[in-house]
Amino acid sequence: MPATSHDDFGPDRYGSDVLAGDWKARTRKVIPTVEAERDLVVELAESGFCGAIVGLEKGVVTLEDRFGARRMFPLGHGFLVDGEAVQLVAPTPKGPAGRRRTASGSFAVDSGPARVALPSRIFVEGRQDAELVEKVWGADLRIEGVVVEYLQGVDVLGDVLADFRPGPGRKAGVLVDHLVPGSKEQRIADAVARGPHRAHVLVVGHPFIDIWQSVKPARLGKAAWPVIPRGTDWKHGVCEAFGWPHAEQADIARAWQHILGRVRGYGDLEPALLGRVEELIDFVTTPAA
Repeated sequence: MPATSHDDFGPDRYGSDVLAGDWKARTRKVIPTVEAERDLVVELAESGFCGAIVGLEKGVVTLEDRFGARRMFPLGHGFLVDGEAVQLVAPTPKGPAGRRRTASGSFAVDSGPARVALPSRIFVEGRQDAELVEKVWGADLRIEGVVVEYLQGVDVLGDVLADFRPGPGRKAGVLVDHLVPGSKEQRIADAVARGPHRAHVLVVGHPFIDIWQSVKPARLGKAAWPVIPRGTDWKHGVCEAFGWPHAEQADIARAWQHILGRVRGYGDLEPALLGRVEELIDFVTTPAA
């Protein structure tokens, strides 16, 4: 067999020294970093606790599981996203190049002067309705100087309007649950439209039985809101159908906080509510002709 020279195999016949350099790094898996953005679902590798990010403060992230339980953990290693190990880090601050948007989708106004509250008001049917409107439209309403108040049921609307005394420059916008033809709510709205304050009051409504239904069920990991039989309290029926505690009123309140916590902005709400709230804001902020 003819002799073989080193040149037949190139300048380095056997390759580089496998022990040269940091050879351990070649087999070390790189753990990717993931920014701890709100609503990102993560799992603790050690304990198996799984939840969505609902808060971040001073290097500590708060996770909420599907039952509404919350736990706090320091940022760093030990988390899984889609089954893969990650290192959670604080989100990168948004620079001035991109304009920030509010939860309603409007451009945020970060340095405007404090606005004195307008005489006009928006009234909503219930505390939970007010909380949802505040979460999504609160920044816009503060810029406009609009105050949202809640009614303790649509039955008291006539008395509330009589005390409020709507007039030129003092409008009242009213958001009513389950405003559908033939309903009690529709009869009350029609009476207001025929009443003495009709020129300065706008009553609009959405078709949902309760404000809960205005949240897209996909935000709760559900395909649809359940159909609750007549004679069953709707909220209790929903909690039972979803497997949530519902024996006490405190359970119902926790269920609502869980639902509200899943709402990030206008994209998580049904269009049937979005249009009505925007209509009310335009009504109360448009100067009288």
